Amino acid sequence: MARMSSADLSNGFLRSTLAAFVAELPHNNPCAQCGKPIALPEWVESRENGAAYLWYCSACDYHFEAFAFSPDADYGHGALAA
Repeated sequence: MARMSSADLSNGFLRSTLAAFVAELPHNNPCAQCGKPIALPEWVESRENGAAYLWYCSACDYHFEAFAFSPDADYGHGALAA
């Protein structure tokens, strides 16, 4: 990865990169308990077949996790349940 100089940071490179990342995140997800919209997930974890999101609702103090699966992922050809 290339090193960023102070000029890169001062010209908004970091800001625009962060904005692009945030724009790709799911937003206004309804709380799984009370239904109020949650602006952004608290934590995002990349997985082999998609991503996991940790959501926190400040309205009802509820935490929950949601998964997004990639349509291009290879899930194998085995049974889905035992």
